[in-house]
Amino acid sequence: MKNYKLVVIEGVDSSGKETQSNKLLKNIKSMNMSVEKIVFPNYDSDTSSLVKMYLGGDFGARADDVNPYTASAFFAVDRVGSIRSVWRERLQNTDVVIADRYVTSNMIHQASKISNQADKDQFLDWVYDFEYEKLELPKPDLIIFLDMPVKYAMELMKNRLNKINSSEVKDIHESDEGYLQKSYDNAVSVAQKYGWHRVSCVKDGTIRTIDDISEEIFNVFKECIK
Repeated sequence: MKNYKLVVIEGVDSSGKETQSNKLLKNIKSMNMSVEKIVFPNYDSDTSSLVKMYLGGDFGARADDVNPYTASAFFAVDRVGSIRSVWRERLQNTDVVIADRYVTSNMIHQASKISNQADKDQFLDWVYDFEYEKLELPKPDLIIFLDMPVKYAMELMKNRLNKINSSEVKDIHESDEGYLQKSYDNAVSVAQKYGWHRVSCVKDGTIRTIDDISEEIFNVFKECIK
């Protein structure tokens, strides 16, 4: 049973999730609270094998070649496997857990493959039921959505290596600008639908500083635990 606060940092590719997760980790430690960070996909574990194959193009050269239910199952297996076998002990006696991506990523990326709104809503309900109810993954207490428009994210992505194999070759999500735009548009809609806290990463045409964004996130966290 979850006995900690679960904070999810979510967003499209290159929106700053890793950076802001690490900043929040440091800030929470300054409050003398015990905190752990988990990352999905968990590329250091065999639990992510199907995810790596999917993102590497083994099941299709484009993200849309794999239907959202199938792809979502790959990511869900990684989550439940990692939490139950890799991180279980670490999470037993901590106050806060920060998740760099979570179930919410399926709601952003995989739901973007569905154009019909009724079908999309049905899929979102399925993800919620499958991962939180059927697989019994812990539900978040706070979801932070980093709103980074695609044109800015792509600039940040240029010099970022592939997290799967540290190469310069982008995965099937990152290499498809059309898919990235669909995912972003869907993310904005889903964040509004489910009441995620939206952090605008761009102001007046300029990306906000890392510290400026992290300060907002930390303030939101402190309000959450009051």
